[in-house]
Amino acid sequence: MKLTIATLVLASCAMTAQAHQVWLEQDTQGATLYFGEYGDNLREASPGLLDKFVKPVGRKLSAKGAEPLPLSKTATGFVLAGRAARGESLVAEEPAYPISERRQGDAVTRSLYVPAARLVTDLSKQEPALTLDLVPTGQGSQGSAQVQAFYKGKPLPKAKVSVVTASGWAREYHADDAGRLTVNLPWQGTYVLELAHTDTAGGERGAEKWDRATYVTSLTLVRAEGLPALPAPQPAAPNPAD
Repeated sequence: MKLTIATLVLASCAMTAQAHQVWLEQDTQGATLYFGEYGDNLREASPGLLDKFVKPVGRKLSAKGAEPLPLSKTATGFVLAGRAARGESLVAEEPAYPISERRQGDAVTRSLYVPAARLVTDLSKQEPALTLDLVPTGQGSQGSAQVQAFYKGKPLPKAKVSVVTASGWAREYHADDAGRLTVNLPWQGTYVLELAHTDTAGGERGAEKWDRATYVTSLTLVRAEGLPALPAPQPAAPNPAD
């Protein structure tokens, strides 16, 4: 019985971590990569689930190309060594998140989890740079924006995207056959768009093998116009380490 309870607890912690996403926020001081649930005002901390991250990598994308940006770990996130100006964007990814195992009888399923994030400073057209990416197309109207989902550089048809605000308001959209969709942005402030994709083809990461991979990517954008932003809830308590 004790073994069964311990197994369930570990599985629950793993599911909690993999239900989360990472996202980028930027202010006048710089940019930070967070892990948790944006709409719940939950940012995982260290010590805690943030310690699952091994070595996230970041880049600034501009007309000059891609510039590596080292990340420094703090108690609540990873600070990037740089920020994006207008027309530039930031991307970050954790390629070394621990592979998890799930056992059912004699069968073992090894799961890869790859969280990533992008932040844009405007809605001009962007090219994909992450394995799973969500980018503006440069199309849209007042109060809305068109974005496109890509997986391994190719449009991802019928992708499901959730749009979340700091207040907890959320709405789900579905892309067309070319991975494009138009989202409404009624309020001023920051929006985090969430995209997930599961690949069951299997593969390898160095000496490790995996049976299924879950990619979770976010797109952060800010709208200056619109209705006044709704207030965010009180910060949620971070989860303890496994």
